[in-house]
Amino acid sequence: MSEFRWFGQAGVRRPGERGAVLYLALLLLLLVTMLAVGGAVTASLELQMAGNAQHRDRAFAASEYSVGQALTGTAIDTGATLRDPARPACGDDCRTPGTGDPWNYVAWYDSSAGGTPVPGGGHSLGVGMEAYHFVIEASGESARGARSEVTQGYYVVGPADD
Repeated sequence: MSEFRWFGQAGVRRPGERGAVLYLALLLLLLVTMLAVGGAVTASLELQMAGNAQHRDRAFAASEYSVGQALTGTAIDTGATLRDPARPACGDDCRTPGTGDPWNYVAWYDSSAGGTPVPGGGHSLGVGMEAYHFVIEASGESARGARSEVTQGYYVVGPADD
C-alpha cells in the first residue's frame, strides 16, 4: 500500500478510494456558483426594471406639470386653433423644477365642438352662457427614452356668441 501525507499526518490509501468526495464537493460548488450567478443576474434585472419604472413615472409627472402650466399660463383664447395652437413661453427648453425633465404642450380651442349652451333655470349663471371646449396635448420626457403624452380637455363657461 502506498502512503500519503495530508496536513502532515501519515495515512494509508485504500484501493477503492478514487476521490469521490472531491468530485461531489466540486459538483456542489458548481451548483452553488450557478445559483449565485443566477441570483445576481435576477437582482440586476430587477434593479433595471425599477429604474425604468421610476423614469416612466418622472416622464408622466413632467407631462402632468405641463398640463398645469398650460392651464395657468395660457390665455383662454378662442383664436388658438389646431393649426395655430398656443405654446409655452419657454419654447423648446421647458424643464420641470427639481428634476430638470423636459416638457411641452400645445393648447387650442376646439371649434368643431362649438359652444355648448348652458341650461337655464336653477343655475346662478343666468341665461345666454355657453361652455367652450379647449384641448391641451402635453408631453414629458425622462432618461432612458421614457416619454409620456397626455391629452386633457376642459370647458370654459362664457357669454354665448350670438
